[in-house]
Amino acid sequence: MIRKYKDVDADAVVSTWRAASEVAHPFLTREFLDREADAVRNIYLAFADTWVTEVGGETVGFVSLVDDEVGGMFLDPRYHGQGYGKAMMDHAIAHKGALRVEVFKRNKIGRAFYDRYGFRGSEENIHEPTGEVVIRMAFVLQ
Repeated sequence: MIRKYKDVDADAVVSTWRAASEVAHPFLTREFLDREADAVRNIYLAFADTWVTEVGGETVGFVSLVDDEVGGMFLDPRYHGQGYGKAMMDHAIAHKGALRVEVFKRNKIGRAFYDRYGFRGSEENIHEPTGEVVIRMAFVLQ
């Protein structure tokens, strides 16, 4: 089930973000992830249009949209490969239309997902806080 985020979901969303980030971003430092977890809770969720995915009443994933940008899409690693990520992206595109996303070049999990879904890379930049390369990708409606 995909539903609109509520403030009571914050702990589950941050927990999901952290678990997924540790698997997809092993190249990021614990200190950076700690700072970002705080930002997810106290900054990003406040201004993003966020939807959560529930399985058996448990929040296992979320997608946050800012205008036509995927600000973040994370799924508890226990649920990878079961169609929940695709369902969240289908929902996001139905809600917003064509979308853009920025993904770390070394995030093999995220890049593979976005490639399979049909996003295409358009440019590479440096993510200033980490020095890592990010790829800007876009999904265009056919």
